[in-house]
Amino acid sequence: MDESAQRVLEYLTEVEVAAEDILADRQQIVDLDLRRNRNREALNVLRNHSTNENLKMCFGNMFIKFSQENGTSMILKDQEQLDKEINDLRKCLKAKVNRLNVLEGKPELRGYNLSPLNSDEMKAINSLIRK
Repeated sequence: MDESAQRVLEYLTEVEVAAEDILADRQQIVDLDLRRNRNREALNVLRNHSTNENLKMCFGNMFIKFSQENGTSMILKDQEQLDKEINDLRKCLKAKVNRLNVLEGKPELRGYNLSPLNSDEMKAINSLIRK
């Protein structure tokens, strides 16, 4: 194989690897979001559960008996961890998409690196608007 064909093959391989990495991250976000929704459903059931009896929670292949408070706190901690993982994946995904665009010779996406205002920034803007 001549040198130019080898370069083209390496380029196509690099683009394909970058695209596969993006697709894998997107699928992982979907999977984590499904898990987060299941946790949200479990929290609703626990909130509507009126008795303070021990309850059985499924972890993998086994059921473990917990108090309602311990079960709720475990699910809430899991929710926080899932939110953090999803946000981290989304941040990395932006950089990976920009890298893929650079590899493909497309311009960088404009406005793609924006982040929402936090509550303090929103309060400051609202106070300026009301004046």
